[in-house]
Amino acid sequence: MIKRYVSLLALCSIPIFAGMQNLTLKDAIKILKKDNLEVKIAKFDQQMKEYEAKAVEALNYGKLDLTIMGMRSNDAGNVFGFKLQSREASFGDFGFSDFLGDLGTMMQGQQLDHDPLKTEPKDLNYPEARNHFLTKLTYMIPIYTGGKLTEYKNIMYSMAKMSKYDTKKIRNQKIYEVKKAFYDISLVESYIRNLRRIKKNMDRLENIIRTMKKEGYAKETDLLEIQARKAEVLSMYNQAKLNRDLAYQFLEFLLNRDVDNIKLMNEMAPMPRITAKMLSARNIDIQKAKLGLKITKMAVNAQKANFLPEIGAFAEYGSADDHLFNDFLDKDFYTVGVQAKWNIFNGGADKANLEKAKLNYLKVKEQVRLAKRGIALKAKKLKTEILSANTDIYNYRKQLKLARKVYENYSTRYKEGMVSITDVLIQQSKELEVLLKLLTAKNKRNTKIFELDSLLDIEDKRIINNIAKNTEETTTGKGK
Repeated sequence: MIKRYVSLLALCSIPIFAGMQNLTLKDAIKILKKDNLEVKIAKFDQQMKEYEAKAVEALNYGKLDLTIMGMRSNDAGNVFGFKLQSREASFGDFGFSDFLGDLGTMMQGQQLDHDPLKTEPKDLNYPEARNHFLTKLTYMIPIYTGGKLTEYKNIMYSMAKMSKYDTKKIRNQKIYEVKKAFYDISLVESYIRNLRRIKKNMDRLENIIRTMKKEGYAKETDLLEIQARKAEVLSMYNQAKLNRDLAYQFLEFLLNRDVDNIKLMNEMAPMPRITAKMLSARNIDIQKAKLGLKITKMAVNAQKANFLPEIGAFAEYGSADDHLFNDFLDKDFYTVGVQAKWNIFNGGADKANLEKAKLNYLKVKEQVRLAKRGIALKAKKLKTEILSANTDIYNYRKQLKLARKVYENYSTRYKEGMVSITDVLIQQSKELEVLLKLLTAKNKRNTKIFELDSLLDIEDKRIINNIAKNTEETTTGKGK
């Protein structure tokens, strides 16, 4: 019973809305692909493009319509047409009763007071109102369009493929942002650790000043100066924690999940290996440009189809009666036909559109070359900037090591009364300045590496391998 009570207490102590714990970059990327809102929206756009392509392809199979129509009319033309379509028309519908009456009178030798041919037959002109129900199936199909429908279908499926590239590009951009968020958090955590160390050093120095002041070796201004400097460092420390919270909030927005803490990354992201051949084969912008070139070629073929004839066929089958579906087979009808249409002159518009499509093809061809050269130049530029950042990081590390030694030396010399507290704090300011420059250089380098890496449509396996090599077994939380 006691064990059960303890278990219930432990269960109640678990936060209901706790965020993700010890989140790795590998898992974050998996969550991103599944739950990121922008990626989801892009996938919806992609699916809509696929359905648009299917809708265009459906034109090749023709169109079958079922029509059921119900009418009632006493219009002479309509009533006669209704009866005729229902195969129920008789001589009486033409007014033969009036004509035969006049004819009988004439046969009896009586003289008519009017011309029988000008008699207005009442049955024809004033028929009784009639119901009419028409049921028919109509099928229309294009037989030959000069290849226009085929090219339109190919263009639409290519546009659907283009939409897939757009989805991949958005996904890769979000992966870039997630990776940068992980490394930003790791860098700001390093900055927070260094500020903690500096604050501890200042606490020790403040204690030394208090002791020396009691013994008359330090002044009140020394104590005020160290306290003012501590307040400045504490402000920087709090600001760094706020920046870490902002980074976590952005990460949560990207993942559409709450995150409590992550596994820290090494401060230096690995340098990717990217060749010109890899860029040509796996860069999304280049692939889109190549696909765009194919689409413009299809557009040229579609314009050529305007110079060829179009042939279509149709078939219609149905039945009509004054009662719905009455004697359907006895009163059925059909119509079949073929139509050929060939535009032989439209003022040269078709020729102008064809030449425009050809010029557009040549333009896109040059754009493909421009995309290849532009992406290659961007890769070289990023590599150069990374190498420059590597040099800066190496120099700042040396400067930071020196600044720390100098600060320690000045702290010792202050205890001996050889330098003032101002001199010590100046050296500490230099240490902080170099530290900020080092972290800024690392952040710049990581950003350039992620930009370089995002030039390729990176496979999951490669991402996972890179991450596994560069993940530390420590965690940091926004609440720490």
